[in-house]
Amino acid sequence: MTATLSPLTHFDAQGQAHMVDVGAKPATHRVAVATGRIEMLPATLALIESGTAKKGDVLGIARIAAIQAAKKTSDLIPLCHPLALTRVAVEFEPASQSVPDAVGITCTATVETVGPTGVEMEALMAVQVALLTIYDMCKAVDRGMTIHHVRVAEKHGGKSGSFVA
Repeated sequence: MTATLSPLTHFDAQGQAHMVDVGAKPATHRVAVATGRIEMLPATLALIESGTAKKGDVLGIARIAAIQAAKKTSDLIPLCHPLALTRVAVEFEPASQSVPDAVGITCTATVETVGPTGVEMEALMAVQVALLTIYDMCKAVDRGMTIHHVRVAEKHGGKSGSFVA
């Protein structure tokens, strides 16, 4: 069975990129949850968990970076609408709890708004920047860290309804 894809909405009839007009869409409660993880050496994870990293509270700073990134998404993704976010929540857990045999940290970002368009990009941006911040803060001790599996895990609201991966 093959799925029928919807046409790409960021292109007009002539194939030119444009920002989608959401002016006639109703404002509804929108929620998106994105996840991703960064894998690292066990000693790096221990350093983060102990709170003794040279640059400070790695996860606290990564959380603030994620929130800031969600708010700035439209500044970096050219066709994203600037949105008034009503909530950005960022959680971290050792990846070993969520992914067998993995050593690292899983990040989950939940972003909400009441508006005419969704917040998937904001949730994805929050996760990516949180994980990049962890890398930046720990790269002096572990340059081999890798970022994996960043994706939208859920989205709710709007005309297309809910999606759960």
